Amino acid sequence: MVMAIAAYPAIAFADPRDWAREGWKTEFSRSSVPFDEIISGGPPRDGIPSIDKPKFVKTSAVADIADREPVIQFGLGEHIRAYPLRVLTWHEIANDVVAGTPVAVTYCPLCNAAIVFDRRLDGRVLEFGTTGKLRHSDLVMYDRQTESWWQQFTGEAIVGSLTGEKLRLLPSRIVSFGSFRKAHPGGLVLVPNDPGFRDYGRNPYASYDTAATPFLFKGELPDDIPAMAHVVVVRTEREPIIVSLEKVRADGFERSGYRITYEAGVASALDDATIAKGRDVGTVRVTKDGRDVPHDITFAFVAHAFHPDIQIVAR
Repeated sequence: MVMAIAAYPAIAFADPRDWAREGWKTEFSRSSVPFDEIISGGPPRDGIPSIDKPKFVKTSAVADIADREPVIQFGLGEHIRAYPLRVLTWHEIANDVVAGTPVAVTYCPLCNAAIVFDRRLDGRVLEFGTTGKLRHSDLVMYDRQTESWWQQFTGEAIVGSLTGEKLRLLPSRIVSFGSFRKAHPGGLVLVPNDPGFRDYGRNPYASYDTAATPFLFKGELPDDIPAMAHVVVVRTEREPIIVSLEKVRADGFERSGYRITYEAGVASALDDATIAKGRDVGTVRVTKDGRDVPHDITFAFVAHAFHPDIQIVAR
């Protein structure tokens, strides 16, 4: 397997004394998780740089993104945008404003979790960066206003003065760029501010999508489904619904008014070294009463780590 070992060289456990020496002003006396669950992934704070001044072009101006490539489709009202994973793989967070709403568009490659949050909290707009830390192999973000640390998968502050606060999840979905371009010919597409800054379009986690075990993860793995199997996590008002992508592909899925439908034609961002050549993993649309609802497609080990008491519907 060829992966971004340079970016994540080794598991290194840390504690508040180490973090304070790194220059963090985080209020470490407040936390909701054991510190020994948080590890250093390798990069320092902002070593994976967030996009804070996103640049967009119209779909008609994009020539280097293949139709099969995955993008995060997000919109408010008539303002529809595509955030290609070829870009977010290298940045993980885009602080944006869509239709006047401050949002954080996030992607954790090690969890394949693509999630959009409202950046407003109690009348304050937060801006997010990467800590260089992981918990359950998932990106730990921080806000630059209080330096509290946030779990990307849940949108919850887990360390610092804002511990226990939660960001509001906003509906988004993974689609192919070709599908986005056809459906939204006037839509905007995120492009790199500096095209030469990273090798955009290359997957630094080649073959991770079909690995036997996750990278930089030491927790318990699920019993009844492969750790790296793709699952759909639907964020309901109560407990989440978790169902394997294979089950949705074969049979569709409905429960408690939530409907999950499968669509083919989307390449995995974590398979081939060239994202455009990744195997077809497809995508889903999740609705309730005809309206899109927050969800994401992640790995089974991630869903189990954060929701160990929820049964994954695998068959």
